[in-house]
Amino acid sequence: MNQIKIFCPATVANLSCGFDVLGLCLESIGDEMIIRKSNEKGLRITNITGADLPLETNKNVAGVAGMALLNHLDLEFGFEIEIHKKIKAGSGIGSSAASAAGVVVGINELLGNPLHRKELIPFAMEGEFLASGSYHADNVAPAILGGFILVRSYDPLEVIKIKSPKDLYVTIIHPHIEVKTSEARSILPKEIPLKTAITQWGNLGGLISGLYTEDYGLLGRSLQDAVAEPYRKNLIPEFDNAKKSALENGALGCGISGSGPSIYALSKGLENAKNVADGLKKVYIKTEIRFDVYVSKVCDKGVIKLQ
Repeated sequence: MNQIKIFCPATVANLSCGFDVLGLCLESIGDEMIIRKSNEKGLRITNITGADLPLETNKNVAGVAGMALLNHLDLEFGFEIEIHKKIKAGSGIGSSAASAAGVVVGINELLGNPLHRKELIPFAMEGEFLASGSYHADNVAPAILGGFILVRSYDPLEVIKIKSPKDLYVTIIHPHIEVKTSEARSILPKEIPLKTAITQWGNLGGLISGLYTEDYGLLGRSLQDAVAEPYRKNLIPEFDNAKKSALENGALGCGISGSGPSIYALSKGLENAKNVADGLKKVYIKTEIRFDVYVSKVCDKGVIKLQ
């Protein structure tokens, strides 16, 4: 096989109570990428559609992640890639992670999968570092592995995949405003009170337990963010109204996707997820802010081969 076309899924990170350690993979939102072998060593980006991103390998997250993998493998040939972006950059649903995850999975597939998918995560994290200035796996790990991902440890890296409850759906609204990750991080306190930390630990434990037991009520009670949301919500117009609408329309819980500006909600059943989407639309239709709305199941596979 000399060429592969892949689907690179969007992701939701943090999930309210899991700052930097929790993420999930979306089934129906993502980019596409074409990767082909080349006789010339190294990695070249030949085409990008859907976004104004650099073709230079060292300035592109896919290029940096792909080169990290190629340097590790020390091959006598190289690859060319085309990136077709459908996840808007800066949307808060893992646009950079999709590119970084897609290139390492695609190259690995073309080589006959010499590395396990978990082994690919550190290479994808190199791309995330270029995008955000930090090595975090809560987007790239679910994009590569699928399902829900708990990052138990960063040093050494240990990630745990958790299969999604079968009736769980995700609703996303992306208001077309800019929230810089650096700004969203800078407004967070450097220290938090012990009482706040205990609340967050309890919610994280509850969410993990709810996923394993498919206890939707427990999931809803656990989707509370005592650490980041109280500060970051002020960066997103209408956040409180959007969250109130989501809960009133049947969502189990609602919060900020990653550092924003997208807002996510988890629901039991497709009908509830669609009702939540309709309610969120009504909140933002009253404003002058353009937006996109998505409803998706959780994807258990991560990056997948299209052809």
